Amino acid sequence: MDLSVWFALMALFFAGGLTPGPAVMMVMSASLRYGAPTALIPAAGVSAANLVWIALAATGIAAFAAQAPLVLLVLKLAGICFIAWLAWTMATADPHRPRARADQAPAKSNLFGRGVGLQLLNPNALVFFGLLLPSYFDADRPVVPQALLIMATVTVTEMFGLTFYAWLADAMNRKFQSPAFTQWFNRLAALAMLVSALFAAIMTTNT
Repeated sequence: MDLSVWFALMALFFAGGLTPGPAVMMVMSASLRYGAPTALIPAAGVSAANLVWIALAATGIAAFAAQAPLVLLVLKLAGICFIAWLAWTMATADPHRPRARADQAPAKSNLFGRGVGLQLLNPNALVFFGLLLPSYFDADRPVVPQALLIMATVTVTEMFGLTFYAWLADAMNRKFQSPAFTQWFNRLAALAMLVSALFAAIMTTNT
């Protein structure tokens, strides 16, 4: 992979990692409830799902799915339903519950699984990995080294963005310790999560 292409790829996913979307909203909500270190568990799940997406992009399956109307429709509907469920659980969470300790959080496998499920079914991921990422592969060079480089780049940029938002939410929680703030943040985060997913789904309607 040419250095200029790698820089362009890094800039794309660095900007994507800092753009609030379903993954960011989920991590921030978890950070408000359980603290930043615990919120990094679903963030790791998101990054693990990215590796699957990159592997699919490297083999051309993601691009095929993005061009197959029925497959695309099923992926989008499944993703929107899953994200709507996550948004509902966030919006209806009891804001009067005291902040849980890390050992009171759901099982790590549960949090990790939510991150994986969110990203695998996220229409935003389909846009990035199904429509944009394949163009960064050089057909004249071996695919595996390129895929490994992309995996490392995407993982670092994704985790940087999600870690930033996890600690931001943790700091906000310490400064604004009120049920009203938590309630409205969760509602706005849930709305942003759902709107972002719907927008990405609409973007791919005519692709």
